[in-house]
Amino acid sequence: MAERTLYGFLDELSSGAPTPGGGGASAVCGAVAAALGSMVGNLTSGKKKYAEYQEEIEQTIAKCGVLVKEFEALGEKDEEVFEPLAKAYSIPKDQEGRDEILEGVLKDASTAPFEVVEKAHETALVLERLAVIGSRLAISDVGVAAAACDTACKGAAMNVYINTKSMKDRTYAEDLNRKTDDLVNETSEICAKVYAEVKKILIGG
Repeated sequence: MAERTLYGFLDELSSGAPTPGGGGASAVCGAVAAALGSMVGNLTSGKKKYAEYQEEIEQTIAKCGVLVKEFEALGEKDEEVFEPLAKAYSIPKDQEGRDEILEGVLKDASTAPFEVVEKAHETALVLERLAVIGSRLAISDVGVAAAACDTACKGAAMNVYINTKSMKDRTYAEDLNRKTDDLVNETSEICAKVYAEVKKILIGG
């Protein structure tokens, strides 16, 4: 994904090709959220009004830069792990070893979206703080970032669930679903709080 333009990615996303798909789209949403966080940080940095937060703002900019790259890498990883999964599904159902192969690639395919969920949670925590220390002139962008972050998390979770649904190892699947649910619930709560705070700043109420 890093070698594509965003518009090139969208062209591929809208095609009939199996990848990129929802997992990659969720990673893009996460990258957008983190990039907006970096933008707000850069617009705040060096301003006298926010001088007491300067060191934290610089750390935030650096953190968001790392998150953008991590989301980009996870989008690529999501595509890479799909290919063996597609091949496994094409193995005849009566072929010996099919179930074991499919189980392995289902677990592999769930790793990238789960990591997107984790990174979205990290991003939400950054945005929660930016809603406090970020420039009021760019506060709407914190709200946009929160909305994108929430979408990234919930979208990636769908790609975890579609893989765990087919796993034979129900203990593993249910444990991963629980971990995903916990992160999604916490992330969504943070994002909703940030969005509501930003809206209150902008229009009151």
